[in-house]
Amino acid sequence: MSRRNTQQRRRQILDRIGEKGEVSVEDLAKRFSTSEVTIRKDLAALETDGLVLRRFGGAIPMPTDAPEVNNEKVSNRKIAIAKLAASLINDHDRIVIDSGSTTSALLPELNHKHGLVVMTNSLHLAQDLLELEREPTVLMTGGTWDTQSNSFQGAMAEQMLNAYNFDRAFVGAAGLDVDRGTTTFNELTQLTQAMAEVSRQVIVLAESSKFERKMPNIELTWDGISTLITDELIAPDIKAELEDQGVEVLCAEIAE
Repeated sequence: MSRRNTQQRRRQILDRIGEKGEVSVEDLAKRFSTSEVTIRKDLAALETDGLVLRRFGGAIPMPTDAPEVNNEKVSNRKIAIAKLAASLINDHDRIVIDSGSTTSALLPELNHKHGLVVMTNSLHLAQDLLELEREPTVLMTGGTWDTQSNSFQGAMAEQMLNAYNFDRAFVGAAGLDVDRGTTTFNELTQLTQAMAEVSRQVIVLAESSKFERKMPNIELTWDGISTLITDELIAPDIKAELEDQGVEVLCAEIAE
């Protein structure tokens, strides 16, 4: 199916969720005459964009305590965060980049870095890395494809990571909890933890609005995170509390 048709279907799915409040994968697959696998990919993409929250077998609208999404502002924030993150990367670094929309924004900023070695669990990121002007050495984790995160997960991926040591790991976050750390609805958190364990520095890239999203599963606790790179809209009290826990907080200025 063409990208245009995919985007159209996702807009209609979003409208349906808005009308019904909660929808099931089975019902959406029937309504749009497509497979449940395709619908799960659609819902994963919509969740990544902060538009819905997935539940077992379906999805619901993003709760009202989460910020309203403005695509232009979100894009500007991600670009600003990515630029700041790239400033921490040196030529010939060995880095890990986790799957995710914010970590993806880092890739164009690597275009003029020399001699990088980059491992990722995302096919999309791996393909984009190979298109950079100064093509890095790209390593894939392999493993089992997880439709919820659109990335490779599982024991084989963890074993691949454990065979290397990295200077820095760049990971995203579906939600941030000032007391607990990075959080997610996805119960598969082991690979992110493995990325952290094999890296000298763990850097989380996340917009400040992620502190308003409540997720049940912890991925990384703050004591295992070196740096949080966020935007300038982070609340001063949250920034201070994280710094008290030993986390370096870098705030990117959002372009007008």
